Amino acid sequence: MLYLPAEFPLDPQICYLNHAAIGPWPRRTAQTVANFAQQNMMRGGTDYPDWLKVEQRLRARIARMINAPASDDIALTKNTSEGLSTISQGLDWRDGDEIVGLAHDFCSNRMPWEVLGSRGVHYRPVDALDSEDPEDALIAAITPRTRLLAISTVHYATGYRFDLERIAAACQRHGVLLSVDVIQSLGALPFDLQAVDADFVTCGGHKWLLAPEGLGFFYCRASLRDHLRLHQFGWAMREHPYDFEGDDWQPARSARRFESGTPNMMGIHALDASLSLFEEVGIDQVSERLATNVEILIRGLEKLPGVEVITPAPASRRAGIVSFRHAGTPQKTLHQQLMTHGVICAPRAGGIRLAPHFYTSESVLSTSLEKIKQLI
Repeated sequence: MLYLPAEFPLDPQICYLNHAAIGPWPRRTAQTVANFAQQNMMRGGTDYPDWLKVEQRLRARIARMINAPASDDIALTKNTSEGLSTISQGLDWRDGDEIVGLAHDFCSNRMPWEVLGSRGVHYRPVDALDSEDPEDALIAAITPRTRLLAISTVHYATGYRFDLERIAAACQRHGVLLSVDVIQSLGALPFDLQAVDADFVTCGGHKWLLAPEGLGFFYCRASLRDHLRLHQFGWAMREHPYDFEGDDWQPARSARRFESGTPNMMGIHALDASLSLFEEVGIDQVSERLATNVEILIRGLEKLPGVEVITPAPASRRAGIVSFRHAGTPQKTLHQQLMTHGVICAPRAGGIRLAPHFYTSESVLSTSLEKIKQLI
């Protein structure tokens, strides 16, 4: 595949299988950050007009990646949690409103809804992953009081991939808003807003998108922008952000209204560089290669005695995460041993979470499986 040796010169002493936590930067991204630092050191903000062009290009790249109607629908945020909090604190909740969510979802996709209890809003976490049909369990939990359904595209621990088209269609039938956290799938799988007609989409760039921490995005359906009460204020969220002399101001008509202050220009340059790689390789090719890597890991793990693969067997229910446990080895012990032996992974779902990416070589996968076999 194109770019792999040049773009990902990872330390040969490690097997990096932790993209569901932190993604290594491609070489182009690291070089972009270095160039930006050099430029800033030598020229300060002299070239700020050029930086703004990169910012606009990034919004356009994100809009294309999720097939949003326009780049004006994209707000640049610090992280996924900021986008979720914008929804949570912005909607005009009424006493008795309900939010349907997933039990045991990542804490950042529970906390923004749980704190609304003081305003009379009930958060209903559904044990959907314990059901034979998780999507049906979530849909069945919708009642006339349900105002919003909040879901992640992929469960962070088990790797279960939800049928978002089915969930989105049900939300439309019931007149329920849909908030989708795509951080565990974007960069690993395609996401199409024209197929999954979500009202809100949130994401951070530091996992499968292979960019630095500290920059993400928030998509808000254009017709809902005026309905989200603003809770952050600063010069950048104004309709005319560089009119510093004027006393009168209005929030931007675009999603930039959700950006309160000075942008993370270094992060913007970095995420723009990382997304350029996905555009060149093609997200379908990325997804196909990653699916192959996931299949290799699952088949290899299934051959090991005492190993239980937690991640769903059907390929349509998987993304980039492979989680497993071993009956005879405690999670903490196995994780520590794997890390010591250079298999970079995470303890999740009572076991070990492996997360390769599209560029991960078969030799890295084979070495990882051999080390797991030896350690258990």
